Amino acid sequence: MTDFDPAVAAAELLTVRDFLRYGVSRFNAAGLVHGHGVTTAHDEAAFLVLETLKLPVDRLDPYLDARLTTPERKAVADIIDARVRTRKPAAYLTKRTYIQGVPFYVDERVIVPRSYIGELLFGDLFGGDGFTLVEDPTEVEHVLDLCTGSGCLAILAAQVFPNAKVDAVDLSAEALEVARINVADHGLEDRVTLFQGDLFAPLKGRKYDVIITNPPYVSDESMAELPPEYRHEPAMALAGGGVEGLDIVRKILKQAPKYLTPEGGLLCEFGTGREALDAMYPDGEFLWLETADSFGEVFWLTREQLTEL
Repeated sequence: MTDFDPAVAAAELLTVRDFLRYGVSRFNAAGLVHGHGVTTAHDEAAFLVLETLKLPVDRLDPYLDARLTTPERKAVADIIDARVRTRKPAAYLTKRTYIQGVPFYVDERVIVPRSYIGELLFGDLFGGDGFTLVEDPTEVEHVLDLCTGSGCLAILAAQVFPNAKVDAVDLSAEALEVARINVADHGLEDRVTLFQGDLFAPLKGRKYDVIITNPPYVSDESMAELPPEYRHEPAMALAGGGVEGLDIVRKILKQAPKYLTPEGGLLCEFGTGREALDAMYPDGEFLWLETADSFGEVFWLTREQLTEL
């Protein structure tokens, strides 16, 4: 089949394998950018096909040779076509994304969640047998998710710290509407509290054992060069301000000690800006953490270390 007409695809393609190949071909031909939870055309095509068919998104092989019904074929062909035509991230088309296998609702009111912090929360750094940032997660009583967006990290934190109350803050009222959906979907209304405001502003007098944050950190220059996929996301959730994108992170580092308990710490994701941050705080004792796909994009600082910056 040489025609990229979705009606032709729906008529001629039969199996999951057929549509996976078709999706990869279309995405490569269109030069799509993949960076919203997946990094390749293959993985994004697999996600779109499986999610559209309401199949487990982490189990492709058992379904590769499954033949689709006529309505299923149309639905899959149409969503692949929509991904190419609109250049919207796949998660906006499906209204669904996953972090650590946990599903979350998303739409254009929030950026598509893709934080490395999710992996770190479920690793050995929190309650593991070796080196840990928090030895006993059950003793953590208060957690803050700053710049919460869709609320995904706040929800994951509630799972990792089972006895904690979690506060989640965002400047965007629209983002908090999405976060409210996710909090309700996960049955956490009694443990996760949402606040609208600028960083710590709505939290006067509160103290936290752990603060997690994936704040906006894209530089002014990079914002001007974003590909179409990223331009569908709210600009205020991406732009960190300044030449290096450091403005918001710098505010967080300055204000965080006031909101941490004596033994508390800050877990912050800052993209690829490690060199800029190290240059601004040459004496800072940043503990840069490693994930499966990154190193030097997430750091940990204790309250004491923050006060010395």
